[in-house]
Amino acid sequence: MFLNGGELDEITAFRRELHRRPELSGQEAETARTVTQALRSSEPDAIVTNLGGHGVAAVYQGLADGPTVMIRAELDALPIEELSPLPYRSEIAGKGHLCGHDGHAAILMALAKGLSQKRPARGRAILLFQPAEENGAGAAAVLADPKFEALKPDFVFSLHNFPGLPLGHVALADGPVNCASRGMKIVLSGKTSHASCPEDGIPPTFAMANLLGELTGLGAGGRLDADFTLVTVTHARLGEPAFGISPGRAEIWATLRTLTDARMINLVGSAEALVHKHAAAGGLASSISYEDIFHQCSNAPEAVGELRRALAEEEIGHDSGATTLPMKASEDFGLFGRVAPSAMFFLGAGENHPRLHNPDYDFPDALIAVGARAFMRTIRNLLG
Repeated sequence: MFLNGGELDEITAFRRELHRRPELSGQEAETARTVTQALRSSEPDAIVTNLGGHGVAAVYQGLADGPTVMIRAELDALPIEELSPLPYRSEIAGKGHLCGHDGHAAILMALAKGLSQKRPARGRAILLFQPAEENGAGAAAVLADPKFEALKPDFVFSLHNFPGLPLGHVALADGPVNCASRGMKIVLSGKTSHASCPEDGIPPTFAMANLLGELTGLGAGGRLDADFTLVTVTHARLGEPAFGISPGRAEIWATLRTLTDARMINLVGSAEALVHKHAAAGGLASSISYEDIFHQCSNAPEAVGELRRALAEEEIGHDSGATTLPMKASEDFGLFGRVAPSAMFFLGAGENHPRLHNPDYDFPDALIAVGARAFMRTIRNLLG
């Protein structure tokens, strides 16, 4: 390990500081300030702030020309109440770092300390702390920010901790590793009437009933191949909680999920066609909107090759991910693959560790050194 025990203790304390003060997607102002202040001690050649919102990027310049290697972590937490006896548990009611983004950020802070002690021989190493991963908005905002043009990488790497895998073991694969997904919000608007005379109104009841069945019928999941499609209705509301009113409005929320972006385009078209069909049949107005849009996350072979080389040299156990990848969950990392070869690996948090988004989850501090070693070796192999 390129850091000593005392330095790792400092990084662990930083992680726990972030854990105490979680902030939701798009609200990470205090987290970004904490990260920026901590980065200053590593004396990067530049710190870019307010990147795509509250994003932060630290640049470490090599002595000679060469490629740019970007390592990405996340800033945001979840709207979940943490249930934990830990002395550093969340101090913010209803919010918690229950996905491990505090740990991912700590890994990058370990890299910052290492890069401050020894700059790359060539090129640039950039540490990106991305905002708004949990709602799928952050990567697009970062890439659209004019300040990103000066940071444009030649490789982008990331990781995510993964309960269920042995502690410190890595799953890594070429090709798709995370599904595309998006939240579809459907509103059906008709006209209320007295409950005794539903014929005097335009109720969305039958259209809603048909859509609940037919939307889920568009995709039942199954094998994670190119045709994988899953539609999950997550919320539905009809009218008001009153016995005297025939409803005039209905709302359906559904999550659409596919392995590839191309398949998502087809699924969106099919789902929207169903909405228009049943709305027209019932004399209803309809509106459709989308939130939490995640693109497919696919690992480029050349980027995977660099990670495999680094894992082998650091003697970090890893496999092809055949039993775990691809996964149905989504990740806001896929868009980086459109600007440079990119790859994400999955770092085991323990086979019996509380799962991601569980109220009792906490990032294992032992993974800070493992993740930092893997990334630093990747940086040194590419940049010297």
